[in-house]
This record gives sequence, structure tokens and C-alpha cells, in this order.
Amino acid sequence: MSGEKRILQLLLEAVAGGVFPGAVLLVARHKKTLFCEAVGNGAGLPAPRLMTSQTRFDLASLTKPLATALTVLCLVSQEKLQLDDSLAELLPSTNIPQDKKEITLRQLLCHCSGLPAWKPYYLSLQTLPLKNRKPSLRQIILQEPLDSSPGTTTTYSDLGFLLIEWILEQISGQNLHHFTRQNLFGHLGCATPAFLPLDRGSVQDPYEFADTEYCSWRARTLSGQVHDENAYVVGGVAGHAGLFGTASEVKCILDAILDTLSTGNTSAPWSKERLSEFLRPARLDPASTWALGFDTPGSSNSSAGHHFSAETVGHLGFTGTSFWLDLQREMAVILLTNRIHPSRDNEKIKDFRPLLHNTVMEEFA
Repeated sequence: MSGEKRILQLLLEAVAGGVFPGAVLLVARHKKTLFCEAVGNGAGLPAPRLMTSQTRFDLASLTKPLATALTVLCLVSQEKLQLDDSLAELLPSTNIPQDKKEITLRQLLCHCSGLPAWKPYYLSLQTLPLKNRKPSLRQIILQEPLDSSPGTTTTYSDLGFLLIEWILEQISGQNLHHFTRQNLFGHLGCATPAFLPLDRGSVQDPYEFADTEYCSWRARTLSGQVHDENAYVVGGVAGHAGLFGTASEVKCILDAILDTLSTGNTSAPWSKERLSEFLRPARLDPASTWALGFDTPGSSNSSAGHHFSAETVGHLGFTGTSFWLDLQREMAVILLTNRIHPSRDNEKIKDFRPLLHNTVMEEFA
């Protein structure tokens, strides 16, 4: 059996075994696509709808590296931001509580700020007018007790990336949606990955999107609206979630990263030196695998399997999305699924991801 057929068979078995209703897998090396297939359905309820390679996914936490961290990188490259500036310096007009004044942007990016992982803020925020929700959310986060002293331990935190979004707005004068469209994705020739703010002027065709969960809070199956409740309640644009895109659009961003590293491409909105810094493990916490906004494979039980090189970055998304980029081999593996359709209780993807990545690397690396 050829490598392509072996991988396709694995994907089809995953659909049949209920790992996810559908998926798009894109594998590229040296920016050339080696494999791109869609399997299964983009939606199962009320009627099946076939997945295609152009299906748009709620990328969930892939927002953190691909939108928020890369926006930080752009502003750091332009010397408008410094990674070791503190919250007190970055938000000078805000009354920062004493325990958070010395938290740095670098600590926020590598999840060692001491902030908690997540809180269901949407439950209280939903009672406020939409325009008041994000300012209120930011003040609530500032008042959250820290789980640990900044810089000492790692806790993967949505809250930290919500604060980063606030910082980026203050520095750039734009919200994350507009900055990424105009100065990041558009600049890279990747104009279509985008946040879908709830006040967008035109209704998107729901058949473009992979459905996610049936949300009991919103009393509907979600399609083309962000799954993450805290992102949704503030309007669909947030530092930790809210980005939508196709597999080819994710590849476009990863290609730009590889292009800078291999050629020193000066047309990108970041510098090669700064980009390299963002892609290295931060090591503020010696036990951590985090770089600056990007993850790296752990030494054991990694979702990336065990064939990627030590020079690899990636990220997972709660909705069933992921990418791993081997910088040494210039190898990208992008797996986008709707594994939470119709329920987040389906966690079969945890065992499937390393199996798939091992198989892909055995065939193509």
C-alpha cells in the first residue's frame, strides 16, 4: 500500500470509528503540498454534509500562535513592544494590582504568568451590553488571584492571552481582527484566515464551515460562530480563540515562517532574528515545552508522536485542530477536524493524533 493510501485509510478508519465526523489533512515539505485530503462530513446534524478541502474551521487555540503571538512578533520586530516589559509598563493608564504589576509579556506568551487557566466568565458577562463586556472582562482578569508567582510554574492560560490582546490594542490602536487582516495575513498574501466578529455586516454561508458543538447555552449547533464561550460573549474576537480558516490558509502562514527562516525574507512583517526567538523554547520554567505562543513536542506522550525533530513548533485547538511544523525538515502537518461535533465529550482524538503523525512522518519525512 502506498503512503498516500495508508494515510487515507487511517483517516477513513478514524471517521468510521467516531474519532471525528470529518477532517482535512494537509502535509507539506519545503512548502510543497504532498498530501491534502478531506474525509467524512463537515456536519452530521440534521443531515450529513460532506467535508471538502476548502471547509473553514473554528481554529480555536490555534488563534494563540497564528494570530496573537505573530501580532506580538510584528510589533516587537518594529520595536513598538519589548518582551520583558511588565504589565505596569505596557498598560500605564490602568491600575494594575500589585501582584500582577511585574508580569511580563514574555511570561504571558509562554504561559508562566501565574494566571489561572480558564474561568466561565461568559455566564456573568452575558447580562451586560456587548460594548461593555470586553472592558469588564479585562478588569475581572486583573482581579483574579494568581495560582503561582509569575515566572515560576507553567499553567496553560486563556486569561494570559486575553491580556495580551488588550496590550496589542493599546500599542497598535487596532483590534486584533483589523490588525491581523491588514498587517499580518494580508501582508503575507493570506488574506482569508479571519476572525468572524458577531457584528459582521454580511451573513456567511453556513455550508462553508465545519459545524462544532451543540451548545446548550446558545441552544443551537454552532456553524460559523466561535465555539469558545468567552470569545463569543465579547463579540467573537479574542486573544485566545476566534480565528477561522482552511488548511491551505494555515499552510500559507507556516510557509511564511519557513520562508523567513530559510531565505531571511525581508518582505515579511517580522525580522528573522525575532522570529527565531519566538520559535525557541522559552525555558523560564525548565519543565515547560512552551516557546513564545507556540508549543514544542514533549519528550513523551506528545500529540506530535515521536518522529518530529527537536526543532519543531505547533499547537492544538480544542475543536479538534492542530499543526506541527518541523523547522529542520521544513515539514508541516496540519490536521483540522470537527471532533466536538456534536459533543465535546468525544476525546478519541487524543490517541489518534500521535498515531497519525507517526504514520505521516514515516511515509513523508
